Amino acid sequence: MLSEKSRPIIEATLPLVGERLGSITPNFYNRMFTAHPELLDGLFSRANQRNGEQQKALAGSIAAFASHLVANPDTVPEQVLSRIAHKHASLGITEDQYQIVYKYLFEAIAEELADVITAEIAEAWTEVYWLMADALIKIEKGLYARQANDKMWTPWKVVEKKPAGIGCVTFVLEPADDTPVTVAVPGQFVSVKVTLPDGLRQCRQYSLSADVDSTTRRVFTTKRDDGGEVSPVLHNNVQVGDVLELSNPYGDVTLEDGDGPLVFATAGIGCTPSASALRSLADNGSDREVMVLHAEKSLEAWALREQMTEDIERLDGANLQLWLEEPTDGYNSGFMSLQDIELPADASVYVCGPLPFMKSIRSQAIAAGIPATKVHYEVFGPDLWLASAN
Repeated sequence: MLSEKSRPIIEATLPLVGERLGSITPNFYNRMFTAHPELLDGLFSRANQRNGEQQKALAGSIAAFASHLVANPDTVPEQVLSRIAHKHASLGITEDQYQIVYKYLFEAIAEELADVITAEIAEAWTEVYWLMADALIKIEKGLYARQANDKMWTPWKVVEKKPAGIGCVTFVLEPADDTPVTVAVPGQFVSVKVTLPDGLRQCRQYSLSADVDSTTRRVFTTKRDDGGEVSPVLHNNVQVGDVLELSNPYGDVTLEDGDGPLVFATAGIGCTPSASALRSLADNGSDREVMVLHAEKSLEAWALREQMTEDIERLDGANLQLWLEEPTDGYNSGFMSLQDIELPADASVYVCGPLPFMKSIRSQAIAAGIPATKVHYEVFGPDLWLASAN
């Protein structure tokens, strides 16, 4: 863990480094991609580089890790590392790539902190980096070892493509070779790799929306992002019969075993992980108390409306409350609020949707008496919640 020699240096320099991470991380990525442009082909998201989200997420994770080490030098922030490791594993990150990151990250640190950096400061932050890197490498090796195969990517054939609400599409795929298939769990995602019109390969993570325990099917539902690079290709170009490369399933925000009550609070396409959980609960004849809370622009826009309402009806202990921005008889109007909702005291709450929505619902759930440790959230893309907290 963090040495006694480095701890006071990190504590003293953390405010300054945290303040300048906003310039350090773009400098780092620019250096790395200039030297290794191949890392943008099938690994890093070009779109998230352009919009700055990846830089913010990296800065947030470094600041969170360093802050934890200062306060708790004998431990590491397991939740932060687990989330990063699952994302990394879904992209096939390898141990040797951490050395590449180290080289260009510390070149950027040296340049951006040239006015204050000393050998002692550089040594202390090097220790922080490798503590984080070594912890991630260990977790990622464990994640790879749990898979039914040792391949980063396997071919899957699109056997069905169907509309799902407004601007959304559900893809159903079957294995295109005989590679052993890992059984997923509700809440997990797969990375999907596609080739863009300019020839560059890009990956995105999509939550499995149904049939997670199958070894013969993968089902995911996507919302078209007109300003994005991958979803338009999936929606416009990929057809039944085409073959896509998929990763094994990953994700640490998963449905916990047990018999306690569950609350799913979602908005928009954030309903996909809860849809897979509902399908699994219904298929297994669960008698758990399940409260489904969903917010949508309109009834027609709800991507998995038919699947989710059917599964709710199959569960004796499940009920649904819906909030619609467009007023509709029989449903709540406007944005979701937990003010008049009686949440079970011992419920596990799963939240997914736009970041402001998740922050609001998490705060409301905690105010209603749900322990913070029982409120779980899933962020699509770089974890900007973590970044904004530092």
